[in-house]
Order: sequence, then structure tokens, then C-alpha cells
Amino acid sequence: MTVLIVGGSGFLGTELVRQAIAAGHTAVATYVTKPGAASPTAWRHLDLRDAGSLDALMAEVRPQLVLNASSGLAHWATTAEGPIRLAMAAATYGTRMVHVSSDAVFSGARVHYDESSLPDPVTPYGAAKAAAETGVLAVHPKAAVARTSLIIGHGRSAHEKVVHELANGTRDGALFTDDIRCPVHVTDLAAALLELAATDTAGVHHLAGPDAVSRHELGVLIAQRDGLDASRLPTGLRADSTLPGALDVRLDSRATQRTLRTTLRGARQFLHRSGYQPSL
Repeated sequence: MTVLIVGGSGFLGTELVRQAIAAGHTAVATYVTKPGAASPTAWRHLDLRDAGSLDALMAEVRPQLVLNASSGLAHWATTAEGPIRLAMAAATYGTRMVHVSSDAVFSGARVHYDESSLPDPVTPYGAAKAAAETGVLAVHPKAAVARTSLIIGHGRSAHEKVVHELANGTRDGALFTDDIRCPVHVTDLAAALLELAATDTAGVHHLAGPDAVSRHELGVLIAQRDGLDASRLPTGLRADSTLPGALDVRLDSRATQRTLRTTLRGARQFLHRSGYQPSL
């Protein structure tokens, strides 16, 4: 099967490419600035704002599956409109599509959110991701939207790098004790996305870990795994900061998990030092 991985140069995209190749698929990965560390069958430049280049790429590659793992942060044209444009192209070619979304679509007012929960974003990024979800499913009703949370793994995620910098004293800042999410390991997430893509299920799905942890607890777990001094990690309250965004957002992934063979491990499990296997 030919798989088009949009955002293949990113952290999640790199793991998707690795697993797709390992499963015997032809993986074509896209990038905006430069190719990443992954080794797909082929790299292609793609800017989701450019409908012409997107149509040309779809016509060239003719994928059976499109996985959108791109991230344009709060840039509306990229994060909100780009995935909709991609979904329109996938629908035109009759291509299966899985779009990766975020727990940022929620305000945290309800704390616990399952797949039936309606988005109520409080940041520009969350609003863009929520708009993309709605648009993708409107133009490609057979597509699947997969919301996830903080993605961790192999020491290369942005969250893990921040913890190392804070522990080493090379970065200012704090890890909030009141900012709570449900982290997921990148290996588990990529496997679950590919498994979800192999089905014909549509609509919204949640793919997050079962453990709700604060940013500080997550930092402590990372520090302990990596042999860092966790006592050096500064703490703070997000509620006392000027940073926008939800405080406590816990994705309930149980309904989706029951349909998958892939187990989405919790942070306390996958960051336990005894089970840590550094990437080669």
C-alpha cells in the first residue's frame, strides 16, 4: 500500500514513516522546510496552502492512505484550512484519510472529554485545530479524526528536551503543577494511527494515554528515567502565568482503545526507568 504521510519530517511523522516502512508499505513523506530524519521511500515538498501543488502530488503518488501529521501551530491558513484542502483532495481520489488533531480543541471546563464532546477552544491554535476537524469531516465524511495529547518518546520530543534544559540550568521557566494532560508514547500513537487507518471507521477518535499527569509530574518522570536530578526542575502555577490555554484536559480514550489491538500506555508506565529502552 502507498501511504502519504503529510508532516513526515516532524516528530510523529518520523515514527509513522518508520512503522509504515517496517510494515512493508511504500511511504511518501512530505516536508515544508527540509526533509527530516526519517527514511521514507520518497520525500516530497508540500505546502498545504498551495492547492495546485497538493493536487499535483496526489495525482503523482496516488496513495491508498493519507495520514496528516502536520503542524502549523496557530497559523490559520496552514492549521485550519490546509487539512480541509487535503481532505478535499483525498475525497476526490477516494483515498482513506486519518487527520491528527489535538486536545487543544477543549477549554478544560469539563476536565474529562470523550469522543462525543464538542470542541470549545480558548486559544488560536485550538480554534484552528477545531476548525480543521469540522472541515475535514464535512468534505470527507469517511475520514477519521484522531485527537491526541502530549507526545513523548525516545528522548527527542520537545517536552523531553525542555526537561533536560531545565534540569541542566540552560533554560529559564517552570513546569506547571496545575497543567494536566494525558501523554502518549510516540511509538504507541503511530501504531494506533496506522491500525485505525487500516479500518473503515470514520469520525472522531481519542488516542491518548490513560494517565493524567501535570507538566511537573511528567518532567519528574522524564528526569528519573534519564538519570537527571528531578529536584532541579522549577515548579509554578499556570493559573498565575500570562500563558493562555486550558489547565486540565483529560482525553478519555477508552472507547477507541476497545477497538484497537495497540495498547496506549500511560506515562507512568512508559517512563518507568526499568522499561526504558533508548533509541538506537
